[in-house]
Amino acid sequence: MKEVSRDDIITIIITVSHVLLTTTLHLFHWVLDFQKFGFSQIIMASLQARTGREKQRYEGQLRLVAGCIPYRLEQNVEVCYSNSENKLLVLMISSPNRKDLVFPKGGWEEDENMHDAARREALEEAGVKGILSENPLGFWVFRSKSRQNNCNLEGGCKGFMFALKVTEELDSWPEQALHERKWLTIEEAFKFCRYDWMRDALNIFLTTFSKEKPIGMREESVELPIRPLSDAGDECQMASSGYFGKN
Repeated sequence: MKEVSRDDIITIIITVSHVLLTTTLHLFHWVLDFQKFGFSQIIMASLQARTGREKQRYEGQLRLVAGCIPYRLEQNVEVCYSNSENKLLVLMISSPNRKDLVFPKGGWEEDENMHDAARREALEEAGVKGILSENPLGFWVFRSKSRQNNCNLEGGCKGFMFALKVTEELDSWPEQALHERKWLTIEEAFKFCRYDWMRDALNIFLTTFSKEKPIGMREESVELPIRPLSDAGDECQMASSGYFGKN
């Protein structure tokens, strides 16, 4: 057997030390990311939103859609020293090349119930989790972009909207590159609403909330389709059927 020289031993030690150092540095950076973002955020960054309509639900010729109005209560700084009054804020999201805003919503698929679809869209498009209302605020029928000039129901959507009390905002979410989040007062939200049916839904939400009759809430984890990117005139209201209560 060939005797190992002193130089060979030094080379082996240097090589092993380099490998150990590199591995240690990678592990160190991973730990820092874990502390900064949390395990769920690291996993979320690698998730992708659903695409395609293979599992899309329909009611006749209407594509079924589920969405929500995310909201939170924020202490009103102007009155924080005099009483405990809170300011109601709602969350809206932007679309590329548009100045107006929308609420998160999207296709309701066959492998999920209506509540799951609304929570998923809130996560995918706005990166928020929370407590979803037991019952929808109502449903609204509108026409999709590709069929906006038709006078019948073909190409229409039937959208169910819920209230979502936000309990968590993620730093990373599947459609972060497409949608910017904006927390708005009710007055601001009315101005930014893209469609009349959204203002109607917001009005029902505000009326229900102001009556201090809490919507039946149930908290469930948001587990992870994507509607086409909106542009001018992509949805026009065909009919409005807002309601509040049990189906």
